[in-house]
Amino acid sequence: MSPTFGIAFGGGGARGLAHIHVIEALDELGIKPVAIAGSSIGAIMGAGMASGMTGKDIHDYARSILSRRAEVASRMWRARPGTIAEAMQNGIRVSQFNVERILKAFLPEAIPETFAELKIPLKVTATDYFGHKLAVFEDGDLHSALAASAAIPAVFRPVMRDGRLLIDGGIYNPVPFDLIENDADIIIGVDVVGAPEEADRKQPTSVDLMFGATQLMMQSIIANKLKQCRPDILVRPAVSRYRVLDFLKIDALMNETVDIKDELKRQVEKVVEARNSAAIKGRRGKQVG
Repeated sequence: MSPTFGIAFGGGGARGLAHIHVIEALDELGIKPVAIAGSSIGAIMGAGMASGMTGKDIHDYARSILSRRAEVASRMWRARPGTIAEAMQNGIRVSQFNVERILKAFLPEAIPETFAELKIPLKVTATDYFGHKLAVFEDGDLHSALAASAAIPAVFRPVMRDGRLLIDGGIYNPVPFDLIENDADIIIGVDVVGAPEEADRKQPTSVDLMFGATQLMMQSIIANKLKQCRPDILVRPAVSRYRVLDFLKIDALMNETVDIKDELKRQVEKVVEARNSAAIKGRRGKQVG
């Protein structure tokens, strides 16, 4: 009997475009996960996969938008505040976009409005800001959960849901493989957090330092989690040279991370062979006994 697979897509902003290669690799292997978890951009990619989109579907959709600046600008204009009152809500905050409006403008139609309509179970993380804990959504409204998970501090406004103020799920759980560790035989984790890199020896800006510090924090969380439990497979595409909002660099990022497909396929083959070998030895042991 073939093993079942679960996959956890990590947070990382534009670096999460590399998740598309992972989905394509699983498609090519004929693997359909029975459980998916995601944080931030990983939650959005996970929702695409859970809704039945193939890796090619997601790839084509992302390129059709992000490869054209005019299309991105048009959708951002569509996501602008509906009224002056909304724009002025809680004071003028020009640096904080409404992530729910932006997702509405950018999400593909294939992603439904509720978790119940998904074809594969999905768990979406967010951070309960005042509750000081992780929030996990797996039922009810899907779009607000995705918005909360992707609400990067200082870029997007927090999201209110169920009386809680929610921000980026990657803050508490950057690669949520632990949420599905009991839901499948083989668990895959995809880490696209990256780490600060020296870019031409330039002094980093205040924004670079803020996002870089967040990367370091998230990597520390991941390292600590890995000491407690590990996914069967963990892949880390080479995404560190890209910033969290480098979505318009989709072509370069995808070209530079394509080798992750072959790496994942090798790791899947290795883990499946090891499981099959252990199963055969187990059956032989019972026969001898």
